[in-house]
Amino acid sequence: MPEEAVKQRRRGRTQPKGRQVEPEALAEVRDLLGDAPRGREFLIEYLHLLQGRFGHLSARHLAALAEEMRLAMAEVWEVATFYAHLDTVKEGEDPPPALTLRVCDSLSCELAGAPALLDSLRAAFPEARVVTAPCMGRCDCAPVVEAGHGHVDRATPETVRAAVSDEAGHAVPAAPHGDYAQFRACLEGRRTREKVTAEIEAAGLRGMGGAGFPSARKWGFVRAGPKPRHLTVNADEGEPGTFKDRHFLETAPGAVLEGALIAAWAVEADTITIYLRDEYPVAREIMAAEIARLGELAPPGGVHLRRGAGAYICGEESAMIESIEGKRGLPRHRPPYVAQVGLHGRPTLVHNVETLYWMPAILERGAAWFAETGRHGGKGWRAYSVSGRVKEPGVKIVPAGVTARELIEEFSGGMAEGRAFKAYLPGGASGGILPASLADIPLDFGKLEPHGCFTGSGAVVVLAEGDDVGAAALNLMRFFAYESCGQCTPCRVGTEKAARLMAEPAWDRGVLEDLAAVMADASICGLGQAAPNPLRCAMKYFPEDVGL
Repeated sequence: MPEEAVKQRRRGRTQPKGRQVEPEALAEVRDLLGDAPRGREFLIEYLHLLQGRFGHLSARHLAALAEEMRLAMAEVWEVATFYAHLDTVKEGEDPPPALTLRVCDSLSCELAGAPALLDSLRAAFPEARVVTAPCMGRCDCAPVVEAGHGHVDRATPETVRAAVSDEAGHAVPAAPHGDYAQFRACLEGRRTREKVTAEIEAAGLRGMGGAGFPSARKWGFVRAGPKPRHLTVNADEGEPGTFKDRHFLETAPGAVLEGALIAAWAVEADTITIYLRDEYPVAREIMAAEIARLGELAPPGGVHLRRGAGAYICGEESAMIESIEGKRGLPRHRPPYVAQVGLHGRPTLVHNVETLYWMPAILERGAAWFAETGRHGGKGWRAYSVSGRVKEPGVKIVPAGVTARELIEEFSGGMAEGRAFKAYLPGGASGGILPASLADIPLDFGKLEPHGCFTGSGAVVVLAEGDDVGAAALNLMRFFAYESCGQCTPCRVGTEKAARLMAEPAWDRGVLEDLAAVMADASICGLGQAAPNPLRCAMKYFPEDVGL
């Protein structure tokens, strides 16, 4: 070893190991963040800001951000590479093109011709990065393309070109502001916490995000914990086929926010954090404006709007909380449950958007108005997201407990022209697939489970004769494989293996049933546990479509 090198080794390092922070990059990061707080919980938002300014996340800027936030580079890098909407560029790699076109490849968009659209766009936009992307929550407007950070509904190469060329961008539609009359009654003492809780319980209001847990009972669990307490709003609906929350956020932001204020007051929560999926930029602007109007109505800790970055797994409540804290969206092992140990380690109430939407109306009109509505034993009102082979897709606000046949014929204009009803998904990607012969079962909690399905978030995707149910189930399994967080082996390996087997002309029933059992029994969270539902239903109800 040369003498100078030996001396250098004896003296020790003159700088720390790892990538050194470039002064110019650090100055750019500091200029971008300004006086904003540097807490870990803001990491994902700052990654969005960096990408918005520079078009991607370079290693130099990530190192500077880590330095500025007093985080390890590994902590920043693992978050930046976890989320699909964050474009990290390693040292020596070329940055992505200025224009990215994401073509939704969810089931509804695939039925509407997304594969052919993808090929057409790649030919029409050779200068752009044209890729597939999971469900964008616009299934009633299929096929959908995200151009930059705006969306093109019922997309064609021509309409995408027009959208890209439109420098004015997309106008944010006006939404009615809330008057917060019911919440004011709570603050002014005209209602007590006990009476409000009793009213919500008498109405039979349940969680509308998928599990259907009674809302008032959830309040009791959270109130049993020590203060301070938090409320988080799960607005990260990523279930393929689901778009009802976007409808409420864009058309009734005041009602949703008032519901959140009522729930936070009921459990004496100090803060409200709304976690909104990144695919909803219009909803984000509308909600930000509504939050700004709250003034003295806001709880002591304020109302905070956080956006995700493209991760279906963050719809799971503990993964969502991890993401709000500025981490990868990995589901936590339970117990403890988030009602006991949630956001920042404190008792946390988690509510879905639709659940909150109904709360002010229940207090205004009374529990009986809600509880006495319904069909076939259902209780209350329910918003169903209907897409696929129907004449009039969209959000249908109807009595809870309607059947799929009623939803199609009474509220969706019937089947699309020239199409005959074959099958339907009663609860999005994870809710299974049922034949038209079972379309008279109420779409309600507990009614579909005996048939291997559930209603979940109320996402109903309708298939017609001529549609291949095996191909539909494969589309859903590929979605689960892509969206698996990778934390547990049954889900990470099982979904990928199942997708490969399901791509074969004839399915291997024995192997797939074994895989399904392992995923359902041993996965950490609901993603892996529910992923087998579509394949099990396809083998049970449509063996001719899967070569059995």
